[in-house]
Amino acid sequence: MSSKILLLEDDTLLGETLVDLLEEENYSICYCTNGQEVLELTFKERFDLYLLDINVPFISGIDLLKELRNAADKTPTIFLTSHKEKEMICEGFLSGADDYIQKPFDSNELLLRIKAVLKRTKGDENECIGSLCHDKKRKRIFYKNEELDLSVKEYQLLALFIKNVNQVVTKEMILEELWHNSEDMSDGAIRVYINRLKHFLDDAMIENIRGLGYRLVL
Repeated sequence: MSSKILLLEDDTLLGETLVDLLEEENYSICYCTNGQEVLELTFKERFDLYLLDINVPFISGIDLLKELRNAADKTPTIFLTSHKEKEMICEGFLSGADDYIQKPFDSNELLLRIKAVLKRTKGDENECIGSLCHDKKRKRIFYKNEELDLSVKEYQLLALFIKNVNQVVTKEMILEELWHNSEDMSDGAIRVYINRLKHFLDDAMIENIRGLGYRLVL
């Protein structure tokens, strides 16, 4: 599974050069030119690494990362920056960065830093049961080596099933995991999410245990 990287760089010449470089290394790249675009994208997709320029339109790289960390997004992050002041570098780390590299930088150094951060952060965060693999740190689930395109609640439900594989997951457990007290929930809503998961998996993998709940069978 190739790592998925989100690149934020408002210098389009440099950005396109980096996209070419990273794709040659078999990384999957999403390229953005402003902070607001990144913020919106991170609510829809999950990534293995953020490469963030600091001085970009709408939301700076530092303010962007602060917002992501406040939203419990722990995706490892490397800042690409022309700043050399210790105060700015310190602020970058305090905002939640894992590393930084100063412009202009050597391509090989950037690739080494990316590999080092990914190696450090991937570790033992993966749980595989049969053909299902759960990347808990980046909140991604793979089936037969293909990433499932799950909504937030679909991810939460399938993660709950994986955690309790071959055991009954009650409706009460699903309610506690997927819905806040202020949100409405119904049996119909649960069935919708169950059917969505069956669409992604083999239908027989999720059993309906009448009167109790559901069970992921592996």
